Amino acid sequence: MLNHTMIVSFDQPIPDAELDQYLKDIENLMLGSGRVQTFSARRHIRVPADDHSPVFVASAIIQLGVADLDALNAVFTVPGTEELIQRWQSRHPYQVVWINHEALS
Repeated sequence: MLNHTMIVSFDQPIPDAELDQYLKDIENLMLGSGRVQTFSARRHIRVPADDHSPVFVASAIIQLGVADLDALNAVFTVPGTEELIQRWQSRHPYQVVWINHEALS
């Protein structure tokens, strides 16, 4: 199994209900694609040191588990992904960094 872990940072504070909906929208799309075996998402837990982050402060972390490299590549082409990104970017702009990796434990 491979993991695709995304760190999401909204440019401005986002209401809790909106963040919950964003995460649910991604979960529904990815699990519905048939390419993703597991989905996990958690909110960032803010600490004072976040004020000194050299890059950005995360809003949430999302992890998709897929069977293999072919499934991982397919995740980037799931129908509806671009529309979901555009819809959320227009409402609440955000940045994402990710890493593709084997299980950490």
